[in-house]
Amino acid sequence: MQIVSVSIDLGKTTFHLVALGMAGNVLVRKRFTQRQLLTCTATCWIGLEASSGAHFLGRALRKQGHDVRLIAAQFVKAFVKSNKNDFVDAEAIAEVWSARTCASFRCVLCCISFPSVNTCPCPLTICRTRLIREII
Repeated sequence: MQIVSVSIDLGKTTFHLVALGMAGNVLVRKRFTQRQLLTCTATCWIGLEASSGAHFLGRALRKQGHDVRLIAAQFVKAFVKSNKNDFVDAEAIAEVWSARTCASFRCVLCCISFPSVNTCPCPLTICRTRLIREII
């Protein structure tokens, strides 16, 4: 059985992973720490629920060659089947991801890096700062 797609529910210290096969059946349900998860090297599609930690993890996994997509939490919530726990949330992300309906759910590609806005201040910002300092 070959793992085709992986969904990860993020927590503070542990991540809950659900892996799907070609038929859409659940092959693996495991709990990982961040260090354990980043040592995983199998290349596949990965779906994450969008949050602030998802961007960091998504960039790290993307550097390893995975295809990482972030899915908004409001779209994942509709696929949760029973009481809330981390494995059920990861399974809901997997269901959204396995249906390949991400175009209708506004999935976001995880970018490698963004240029910083504050690295090179424009002249107007410098003038504004100078004026504010004169007032004070």
